[in-house]
Amino acid sequence: MIIHGRTLHPGTASGTPIRLTAPLSFWGGTDNEGRIVDAHHPQCGEVLTGRILLMESGRGSSSASSVLAEQIRAGTAPAAIILSRPDPIIPLGALIAAELYDLNLPVVVASYDAIPADALVQVTDGRITW
Repeated sequence: MIIHGRTLHPGTASGTPIRLTAPLSFWGGTDNEGRIVDAHHPQCGEVLTGRILLMESGRGSSSASSVLAEQIRAGTAPAAIILSRPDPIIPLGALIAAELYDLNLPVVVASYDAIPADALVQVTDGRITW
């Protein structure tokens, strides 16, 4: 299957999806290993590292962009992020990592309901396949 979305930050990545049932802030919501540590998040304990993160939008602090950029640098970020609605903070973190570290994490806005939980998902800019 193919979904075409709107690219908020370019890049190519592949991985298995993780669909969050609530928005997440990287600032205080994840640790330096890419694990969700927000005790109030329904998926607390899940690891995002190397996964295709599917979520409605980010939540919270503008500082989340710097946390995401550091996770990209450290190799503990999701492989790609697919949002169902635009969010300015998430692509800013990807942009910072691209500028400072020459590392690209694709961020796309698309309807992701059709993506199966066990699929190997490929994200190439705004094109999502499995």
